[in-house]
Amino acid sequence: MRRVTWLAVPVVSILAVALAAALAAVGEEPKAGEGGWIPLFNGKNLDGWKAQGDGQWKVEDGCLVGMPSQAKGGDLFTTREWDNFELKFTYKAVWPANSGVWFRTQYQFDILEWKDPVAFSGTLYCPNKMFIFKNLDKSIENREGWNEGQVYANGDGLIQWLNGRKIGECRDTSFTKGKVGIQVHGGKEFENMKIIFKSIALRPLKEGDNPTAPSPP
Repeated sequence: MRRVTWLAVPVVSILAVALAAALAAVGEEPKAGEGGWIPLFNGKNLDGWKAQGDGQWKVEDGCLVGMPSQAKGGDLFTTREWDNFELKFTYKAVWPANSGVWFRTQYQFDILEWKDPVAFSGTLYCPNKMFIFKNLDKSIENREGWNEGQVYANGDGLIQWLNGRKIGECRDTSFTKGKVGIQVHGGKEFENMKIIFKSIALRPLKEGDNPTAPSPP
C-alpha cells in the first residue's frame, strides 16, 4: 500500500492568506498623503462609508453625490471615528438644498439657507443647541460652483471656514469623538436637491496642534 504524505502548511501562511482576503473584501485603508491629509473619499466607490436612512448615494464622474429619495433624507457616515483633526472638503449643491457635513457624528458644518433664525452655509449646528455660531453673509458661498469648507476640531476648540473666510470659533464639550458624515435633508422643498463632493480629506491632530490656515479657492 502506498503511503500518502501530507504537506504541512504553516499556520502563519494560512492566517496571512485569510488576512489578505479580509482586507480585499473591505477595501484598502486610506493612506495619508502630503501634509498628513487622509482622503476619506477615493473618487471610485463608497468604501469606508455606510448609509443610514433613505438618502441616495452614488459616485458619478469621480464625485460623491447625495440626493433625497422621494423627499426622504438620510446620512452617509464613515465607518471610522476620529477625535482631534482638521477636515477639508470641496462641494457644490443643486439648490434649494439643506445638507451638511457631520463631524464627531453630532456637529455639522451646515450647507443651507435658513430663514428663522437667519443662517447660511458654514453655520455650526449641534443637536439640542441648534446653531452654535452662524454665517450671516450669503455671498461667501458660490451658489453656482465649487466651494471649500474646512473644520478644526481639537479638544473643545471648534473653528469653521468657508472659501477661506473664517465663519466662527467656539469652545464646546458636547462631543469629543465620532464619525464624519454627509446629510441630505428630507422634505418636499428639497426633493430635487443634490449635494456633490469632489474631495473630502482629514488630518489627525495631537491635542494642542494649531489649525492650518485654509487657502482661498
